[in-house]
Amino acid sequence: MDNANVDDNLNDIAVIGMSGRFPGARDVNEFWRNLRDGVHSIKFLSDEELTRAGIDRSVWGRSDYVRAGGMLEDIDLFDGEFFGFTPKEAEITDPQHRVFLECAWEALEGAGYDPERYEGRIGLYAGAGMNDYLLNIYSNRACSTRPTSSRSSSGTRKTTSRRKSLTG
Repeated sequence: MDNANVDDNLNDIAVIGMSGRFPGARDVNEFWRNLRDGVHSIKFLSDEELTRAGIDRSVWGRSDYVRAGGMLEDIDLFDGEFFGFTPKEAEITDPQHRVFLECAWEALEGAGYDPERYEGRIGLYAGAGMNDYLLNIYSNRACSTRPTSSRSSSGTRKTTSRRKSLTG
């Protein structure tokens, strides 16, 4: 084999597993069906729903307030024990991070890889943006036990790799 070809292959990446949660779709296949079928997944919210969500009437009563959102289903069903979280850690971990952990595991399953049995390297590529969940946690003294990377989007990739033994 020519060494030039070997070097070229070192930069190749194969995406062999994919997962996602979307408004109106519990997985990637349902998401694609919704796109194909023209399903609108943004939900318009009633006064009661906005109040129940803790949004003050002075906010949602304004004419410029958009009373709609893309909601994910079953975000409260996180199995923290499966991912090695204590009940307290699971409770205060950013919901976006919890969903990411579940999706990362689903992508591995879909690809047919079990990181606990696979001896090769498995890489994890992820992106996340800042949100205000971390600020809300630190402003609540009952939740502020110690800083952990699993509470913020910046620690998503590192924590997922560590909790599921991904080494690539």
